[in-house]
Amino acid sequence: MVLTDTHTHLYLDEYKEDVHQVISKAIQNNVEYFLMPNIDSSTIKRMNSLCNEYPGKIFPMIGLHPTSVKENYLDELAIIKKELKKRKYYAIGEIGIDLYWDKTYSKEQEYALRYQMALGNEFDLPIVIHTRSSFDEAIEVLKDEYNEKSKGIFHCFGGTYEQAMDIIEMDFFLGIGGVVTFKNSGLDKVIEHVDLEHILLETDAPYLTPSPYRGMRNESSYLPLIAHKIAELKRVTIEEVAEVTTRNARKLFNF
Repeated sequence: MVLTDTHTHLYLDEYKEDVHQVISKAIQNNVEYFLMPNIDSSTIKRMNSLCNEYPGKIFPMIGLHPTSVKENYLDELAIIKKELKKRKYYAIGEIGIDLYWDKTYSKEQEYALRYQMALGNEFDLPIVIHTRSSFDEAIEVLKDEYNEKSKGIFHCFGGTYEQAMDIIEMDFFLGIGGVVTFKNSGLDKVIEHVDLEHILLETDAPYLTPSPYRGMRNESSYLPLIAHKIAELKRVTIEEVAEVTTRNARKLFNF
């Protein structure tokens, strides 16, 4: 069985003391591949350094996270484009709109999303979209900018069935993580009606730890808990979930 964690921040300070043990534990739990999204210019070096230590296992993305869109966002976007010419990246991410914490830079977030979607087209890379309190705004931008080259995933999907269908109709994937294991999240009812061909697995480690470890630091080794829950909801084996979702990941990220 081969599982793929399509969204994990293993380069963050939460893993500073034990990152290699965390990766080893994940591999022992059948997580063979890891995709790491960038946050902003401050995280690029640490992310790439970790990827260089695990060639063929850990793959980097490059992007400006919406909560890092501040006064200097144009400088940050210029760095993203420069990075794309320096080494191989597997996606533009994570990008999007986040209106949960602060709406001060909402217009700049939208500009950054449009700009980075265009980078995805230019470099033929998928986009990894983050939304929080902003699904309608993000989907409007996506539909506005959508073309035959567009491809990607809505990371950490936790929306309604109708929102899931909006995403799937554009041939984008749903990134399903620990939220599906939370009681009363409602995501279980949505996933019951979504084909596995539209799903990717993720942890978003160190955030959104699945039950029964909710409240603790998340790790990629917990990915089987998410896969097991999806298998239960879809009434298939965890091996089938692993096979289909890893195939989906390979198709999207081309690793």
